[in-house]
Amino acid sequence: MIGLGKWACSVNTMFFSGDVEFEIFDNNGEYGFNIDIPGVKIPDIKVKEVDEDDDTITATVETSLLEGKDITLFVTIDDDTFDGYLKIPFFGKVKLKNGRKIG
Repeated sequence: MIGLGKWACSVNTMFFSGDVEFEIFDNNGEYGFNIDIPGVKIPDIKVKEVDEDDDTITATVETSLLEGKDITLFVTIDDDTFDGYLKIPFFGKVKLKNGRKIG
């Protein structure tokens, strides 16, 4: 498993602009994720699939906010930094900027 730990990045969209924190953890041999966006109530998120290829994690999730639609996260990790983006239906691509490990 790659990328375990606490991470942060900046997001800038028309609906939200600010820092996002998330944790990647080992959930009994499967990837687990916790997300914290200050001042935003996070809807239920179901992890459907996680693939890793070298230093890249691709995760497909579903949320109660967009039921029946997949959100895909692409993150490439380089030690304690990362580059990545989300692909969200009806919204498009959201760049994750200044990705860094915080714990």
